[in-house]
Amino acid sequence: MNKLVLVLVAAAFTLLLTHCAPYQPEGQGVVGKVTWLEGNQMPTIIEEGKKNKRTTVGEPVKRTVRVYPLITISDVTLEDRLFKSVAAKPITEVETDENGQYTVNLSPGRYSILTVEEGGLFASVFDGEGNIQPVTVKEKEWTLLDVVVNYKAAF
Repeated sequence: MNKLVLVLVAAAFTLLLTHCAPYQPEGQGVVGKVTWLEGNQMPTIIEEGKKNKRTTVGEPVKRTVRVYPLITISDVTLEDRLFKSVAAKPITEVETDENGQYTVNLSPGRYSILTVEEGGLFASVFDGEGNIQPVTVKEKEWTLLDVVVNYKAAF
């Protein structure tokens, strides 16, 4: 009896796996989460029995995410840790939801992703070629790009 139950469970599991493929949305582009991080992020010694209230992950935040063709540091002017001007025109922009999540459909190619802040634009990731917040979109693939807005944080 136990062997029969195991065979039936295995058969049901196999049937379930063959008919339940993971959800793959149409198209391609970039998806991710935008979080806000500020204040002192330096390591500290915590007294025994006390908890550290500081988070190094950040809190989800509503922001406008602006997509540019791939830009480099020579394409922008920087002031107070924010980009004040960009030599390229934006391709598109989207708003994050209340959980900081965003999705933007894009054609295959290379792009720079910046957030719109009160005093300018922000990105904190650069590659070895000076590209700002670079992301590559491939045909029929979604690229994950989480953004931490941390220009008011101290490390």
